[in-house]
Amino acid sequence: MLTDTAIRKAPTPEKPRKLADGGGLFLLHNPNGSKWWRLKYRFGGKEKLLSLGTYPDTGLADTRAAG
Repeated sequence: MLTDTAIRKAPTPEKPRKLADGGGLFLLHNPNGSKWWRLKYRFGGKEKLLSLGTYPDTGLADTRAAG
């Protein structure tokens, strides 16, 4: 499980990096410093990707509730 402290302390990566939370929910951390919440799921046998907002505008608890 991902924690708010782990998100804040994560160093800026050289390439886009996924920080997994579980259940298909992850935080995409980009080299420019942006952090996007994403939810990966399947519908009709096809994989889909839903964007749930940016961190810190959308917090961890809010994202878990939405996902």
